[in-house]
Formats: sequence, C-alpha cells, structure tokens
Amino acid sequence: MKRTQPHILVIFGASGDLTKRKLIPAVYNLHQKELLGHPFAILGVSRTPMNDEEFRDKMREFLPNDDTTADFISHLHYEALQTTEKDEYPKLKSRIDKLRSKLDAPGNIVFYMSTPPSMYHQVPGYLASVGLNNEDDGFKRLIIEKPFGANLKTARELNNDLLQYFNEEQLYRIDHYLGKETVQNLMVLRFANSLWEPLWNHKYIDHIQITSAESLGVESRGGYYDDSGAMRDMLQNHLLQLVGLVAMEPPTVIEADAIRNEMLKVFQSLRPLKRDELKTHIVRGQYTASKIKGNSVQGYRNEKGVKTDSRTETFVALKLHIDNWRWAGIPFYIRTGKKMPTRATEIVINFRPMPHHLFDTMANNLSKPNQLIIRIQPDEGILLKMGLKEPGAGFSVQPVNMRFHYSDLSNAYVPAAYERLLLDCVQGDATLYARGDNVEKAWEFVQPILDEWAENPDFPLHGYPAGTWGPHESEKLIANEINGWRYPCKNLANDGEYCEL
Repeated sequence: MKRTQPHILVIFGASGDLTKRKLIPAVYNLHQKELLGHPFAILGVSRTPMNDEEFRDKMREFLPNDDTTADFISHLHYEALQTTEKDEYPKLKSRIDKLRSKLDAPGNIVFYMSTPPSMYHQVPGYLASVGLNNEDDGFKRLIIEKPFGANLKTARELNNDLLQYFNEEQLYRIDHYLGKETVQNLMVLRFANSLWEPLWNHKYIDHIQITSAESLGVESRGGYYDDSGAMRDMLQNHLLQLVGLVAMEPPTVIEADAIRNEMLKVFQSLRPLKRDELKTHIVRGQYTASKIKGNSVQGYRNEKGVKTDSRTETFVALKLHIDNWRWAGIPFYIRTGKKMPTRATEIVINFRPMPHHLFDTMANNLSKPNQLIIRIQPDEGILLKMGLKEPGAGFSVQPVNMRFHYSDLSNAYVPAAYERLLLDCVQGDATLYARGDNVEKAWEFVQPILDEWAENPDFPLHGYPAGTWGPHESEKLIANEINGWRYPCKNLANDGEYCEL
C-alpha cells in the first residue's frame, strides 16, 4: 500500500457508535502502520456539545493504551454543529480553514456521512453552499453509508440529489463487505490463475450458492430493521454486490471504472422475476421463539421496537439467473438470515458432477460434486473439496479438503474492511465502492419483489425457530440441486466434521 496525501477527515455523526467502534480504530491502525499522509487531522462533527479534549477522551476508550495512541489522539478535533441547519456551515468552513492553516495542509478533505440516511439529501448541499465541494485547492470526497435509498424511487432521488453538488468521481458509496480481504481475493483467484477461468462458466459449473448467516437477532435495531428487513438490509446491497464480483467478465484493467463497468453488465443481465415466479423463486421467513443451548430466545415480534404483528422478513432465500453467454441456464441461490446457527458468509461454487461414474459400484459416497468455497467471514480462507483414493487395495474414494487460511499468513498485515476502504478513498481508488448506476440496477431487480410483498399481504412469510437454518421451504427452493444447501461451520477447517454451532 502506498502512503496517502495530507488530508483532513471530517466525520459527521462523530458521537455515534460507528465512529468510536469502527472508524476511529480503523484510522488509528492506519496511523500505526504509517499508511496515513502527514500532516493529517480528524474533525468530528455532531450536535452533541463537546470540546476537543472531551471528544478525545471519548475516543480513547476504544483504543490501546500506548505511545502510539497518545500521538494519534493529538490529531483528533471536534466541532459541535447543528448539522441540519444550513446557517451552521460557515462555522464548519471556518474550523476547517483554521485546521488547514495550523497544519499547513492542502485542501484535501474526506467527508464521512455516519448519520441517519435522511441527512444524505441535506448535508451535501450545505457543504456546497460554503464551497466545500470545490476541488480547486485539493480533492473533496464524500463517503456515504448504506442504505442507498429504501427502494428504486428513493435511490434515484438520492443519486440525483448528490450529483447536484458532487461529481460521481467524488462520491464513495461504502459497502463494508467489499472491503473484506477475501472478497478482493476473489478477483485475483479468478483472473490471475489459468486453472479457474476456463472452468468459470455454464459448461463446468452446476450452480452457485451465496450464504450470509448471522447468529444474532436484531438486537437494539428493532425499530430500524422493522422498516427494512433482510431484502433491503442485506440482499439488495451486500449479496448482489458479491453476485456481481463472482459473475463479472474479466475487466480490461484493474481500475475502478473498468471493474464497476463489468459488474454493471451483470446487473443488467439479471433475469427479472415474473409475478407468477415470485412464490417459487423466493422464500421469506421470520424467526420465532426457541431455545438455543438451553437458553430461551424470544421471537422477532417480541423484540424491542418491532410491531407485534410485523410481517418483516428476517430471512430471505432467492433463486436467480443471469442471462448472458457465460451463465446461461446456471442458477444462483442466495440466502441471508438472522438468528441462524452460526455466523458465516461464503460463496460456494458447485461444479458439475462427473458424466461417467466409474466408482459408483464401489459403494463410495461420491454423490457430492467438487466444490470451491470462498469464505468471506469468519475464519477467512478458500476450501476446495475433491475425491481421492484411500490407501490400500481397491478404489475406495474419500472426500478430502484442500484449504488456505488467511490466518496462516502470520507475517502479513490484513487490514480490516473499514481500514482498507478509508485508505482507498483518501487515495482516490473507488474500486471497492458502489457506483450510482450499479446501485440503481440492483434496486431495479429487487423492486418488483418488494412491490409484491407490499401489495399482497398474503404472500407467504414462514416462521423458523431461532437458531435454525431458516424455513423448511428454503430446502424446496434448491431441491433439484445435488445435496441442496451447504451448511457452514464457523470454522472452515472443520468442514464436514462435527462442529458446535
């Protein structure tokens, strides 16, 4: 990684959990690794009354107690601001100018929107009103957290609003899934190895599964989640972005627009689901009360902030097709859910079974085809499953695993997702950020599903006990595929063996 230019990071919503638990620790780690440009400063902005020292004390709770922290803390500053009031922004401009003068730094500024989505429509215009979108004296970049709209209409409105004040090249729509090392390695795995690319198509792949399971429920986010659900919260953004990376054509160069152009082509090729296909291609569920390891767990409708008659889905499984030459006829199965047996996100490439089963008569359990599993989190790594002969007489074949773990690279520094994405933004690399047209295309695919759910209150919503793998109906979705869903353990190395969930 190269070092960055001198800059100021302005964090809106600096008194919130994301700032203290993710953003400040991420910038601290970059500072510790000497990856930040100097001079640099972090200016926290929010409505909470605080001075610099109080802000530093608050952030210090989430940092190590060492000499590096003492140096890093001196770079933190704070400005109390009524962020919804346009008249307050000259004060912000003045504070930034004073910091620049003190640091003798150029006007390179990254604005991070760690705020409620309602402010995404306001703050960019207020920044522009005092010239803080102008790049004559240095770059100005705006990082926006998801959700990027609540539906297709609001996503388009948000993009239009943002583009009134910032160019697309200045906008960085952050999806922390894309910052994970294993996601990035997916491109290297595909495009740097002659072994895989010839097999990465409908001739050799039977189907693809993408699973993102969470063991937690909605916790304290019941009020937000009940207006969102698994489709908006996970599938429309995180998981469709993974589909784009898995399915895209090789880019001409490893640059942001080239990669995002290829992902856009995937989204343009998604086969729209017809209304009569929705019930056969989609399963949605909601977790119910259960016992996990002997402890009683309440159902979703009993969570704080959730309506007692809520029909919001906490689980969704979806079958989709990509209508292009590479993926003709190959189904993609996507599922995500809360209160599942373990936390795991992975991509499973299921290869076609052998056309002639030489060893079937040997009573070998070889019904499972070869699989390539790309584990995004936790226990990040890559697992290849194949059959090999057992030692001894005859041709008894045993399924075996070949695996690689990132943890094996003990001397390598693997940055966390927010570290990588923040550093990329400051360096002007938007490869791992979502582009506006990609976001809208993903919404175009999802919107008819949301419309059907809204218009048809009788659309099935299946209950599943907390701590299980979702509704039984999700098994029917994939019933035609050999062996059905793969059920991951939290430890990739124990695949196929007993593991405590």
